[in-house]
Amino acid sequence: MPIYAYRCSACGHAKDVLQKLSDAPLTACPACGAESFSKQVTAAGFQLKGSGWYATDFKGGAAAGAAAPAAAGADAPKAEASAAPASTPCGGSCACH
Repeated sequence: MPIYAYRCSACGHAKDVLQKLSDAPLTACPACGAESFSKQVTAAGFQLKGSGWYATDFKGGAAAGAAAPAAAGADAPKAEASAAPASTPCGGSCACH
């Protein structure tokens, strides 16, 4: 449930209220009783941590494993022809083999 910030334009009373999305907005000020209690525009209450969502969300797992064979299938003859044995000095990691 989101927390909404309210402020009374009559008396200046401010309050944070935990409400459901389906709840009607409050209008009566709890401090003075005036019908001038309204929602305020506030910054989103979330925090990003770590090195980034893209750096961790798509590494490994079933999604990466499923996409790799499909991409390799189009270039399979080319990849097999250029594959070098592991006994080469470079280990097959360069373009010379």
